[in-house]
Amino acid sequence: MAGSRKASGRRRGGGNGAAGSGRPRRRGKAKTWLAVVVSLLVLLAAGAGWIYIRLDGNIKTFAADGVSDDRPAASAHGSNVLVIGTDARTDGNSELGGGDKNDIGRSDTAFLLHTYADQKHAVAVSIPRDTLVDIPACKLPDGTWTKPQANTMFNAAYSVGQTAKGNPACTQNTVEKLTGLRVDHTVVVDFKGFAKMTEAVGGVQVCLPQDVYQKDLNPNRSTRGAQIFAKGPQTVSGQKALDYVRIRHGIGDGSDIGRIKRQQAFVASLLKKVKSDGMSPTSLLPLANAATQSLTVDPGLGSADKLISFALSMKNVDLHNTKFVTLPWRYQGARVAIVHPDAEALWAALKADRTLDGQSTGSHREEQADAASPSPGATESVSGQGVAVAVYNGTTITGLAARAADALKRHGFTVTGTGTALVRTQTRTVIEYGPGEKDQAEKVARVLTDAEATAAAAPGVKVILGKSYAADPVAPTSGAPSAVPSEIAGGARSADDDPCSNLSYG
Repeated sequence: MAGSRKASGRRRGGGNGAAGSGRPRRRGKAKTWLAVVVSLLVLLAAGAGWIYIRLDGNIKTFAADGVSDDRPAASAHGSNVLVIGTDARTDGNSELGGGDKNDIGRSDTAFLLHTYADQKHAVAVSIPRDTLVDIPACKLPDGTWTKPQANTMFNAAYSVGQTAKGNPACTQNTVEKLTGLRVDHTVVVDFKGFAKMTEAVGGVQVCLPQDVYQKDLNPNRSTRGAQIFAKGPQTVSGQKALDYVRIRHGIGDGSDIGRIKRQQAFVASLLKKVKSDGMSPTSLLPLANAATQSLTVDPGLGSADKLISFALSMKNVDLHNTKFVTLPWRYQGARVAIVHPDAEALWAALKADRTLDGQSTGSHREEQADAASPSPGATESVSGQGVAVAVYNGTTITGLAARAADALKRHGFTVTGTGTALVRTQTRTVIEYGPGEKDQAEKVARVLTDAEATAAAAPGVKVILGKSYAADPVAPTSGAPSAVPSEIAGGARSADDDPCSNLSYG
């Protein structure tokens, strides 16, 4: 018994004369908790790693070999991301959008997002799907390249090649040719991806200017059907969110331009929701998981860390300084034509990293000021008041005469008519003028790229446009404004605007 008690005492005391102190037990307990914490950290790290692997597995990329070699130079100031919303019904999207499940679709929605160098400002420029543009050569599935297409609807670029995956590289080529800006990244979102993203953020607040019924979404219905939306503000997600951005008929003038206004309001509201939830990896992961399941991106965004890093790079962009505008446009029959030189002024502002009101941002203000200073002999404006001119297209490029006529009218010239020249192989633009009209011809030359004034026997000023004008319509001495026209800047939507304001064109 006594031996048992001594042995027991030695076990309790641990042989250090501190029997009953409990310090070894506390150290053991601390070690246990440390092991638990380390284990949890390892599990969390492994879990995060698993999430990133899962996201990587979700992301689909399109081949970079379809991007043109003839591209605008990369800019050190700001970045440009092309976002394409496709109405393809393939890959299960017909369940959300209806229609033929084999329909590869077109680019139903597209906007170019310019994030400024200071990462505090951004502008999204919507490009109407019906805009008449020149589509450059694009790669086909068999490896060959198409011939350029002139005066073609913008959304047709996405379906070049008629593949189920679409042709985002062709749309990117078209945007680069249209804007003169290099597209740094391209993202394609389909119906499923859009619906899942809105669910991941817990819904997006939108506003309707009136009650909306099934017939407004599907004009082929014989009756107006059930009510889909009530007038006023509400939160939508999934199918309801998709229905909101797709509605066109029955609201405003039923045009795609009006729908663009509501889509801009929706994206603004989505950005507001994401920023209010906090732009941290933790809050972004559910959104990223939903988005990547149906995103197609260029190889430069083809991994989870690149995609999330890109999203986090925009966390300091101020909502009020995030603007939405539409490419300057006018109706041309049932299609949309670009208004010149307003469009060129917009692209020039973004290329120079200037805000819509002409202000410079970032640390390169002085550099931009020097670059923006007019060269010797250049004038800040050209007045065509009192000058009459006829414009002829000396190339095979459709719509060139109308484009030049718009530019001349903007400077006050009177355009007496447009037409096609007898010779259509003109390389350089020629301006013919009659006796005593040299000064008038020189004014015209200051508006048009690479133009040469030539004396002629017949009276009057006549322009024969060459291919050089098609390649670069804005002459360096034409006095392109430092800010976009006031009606464009003034009509811009900010991401923090009331979601019920400015919802429809017409």
